Amino acid sequence: MHRRIQGEGGNLRYLPLYPVTVEVIDGYLVTAGHCADAQGTLFRFLNNNRHDDQRASITADGVYKMLAGYAAALKIDGAGFGPHALRATATTNALEHEADIAKVQEWLGHANIATTRIYDRRKMRPEDSPTFRVVY
Repeated sequence: MHRRIQGEGGNLRYLPLYPVTVEVIDGYLVTAGHCADAQGTLFRFLNNNRHDDQRASITADGVYKMLAGYAAALKIDGAGFGPHALRATATTNALEHEADIAKVQEWLGHANIATTRIYDRRKMRPEDSPTFRVVY
């Protein structure tokens, strides 16, 4: 199963999803009341009192505030908690589990692999050094 994703700059791509993930997203769409709007944004305001456009997506600031609220409720330090931290965590996790960096680049929608490397939070291991790849 794939979902259409519109990234920064209006770029469209299709991402594969686990069937269980699709079920969870579909359940969210039904609960949120916008399952019939296939062209609309996934994450939008449930209570749209401040917005005229019922299809408006939540802003990056809104995501930060939502994550800060969850962190506070869980009594954890939410400093640095945000969408890019979540992207970095997902990127690092995929790379730690031997995902190909070119596939991760495509997954994140990056035009340049150098951008993908910025999200990689793995520590440099000595055994990964080119020093250990040279044959004498």
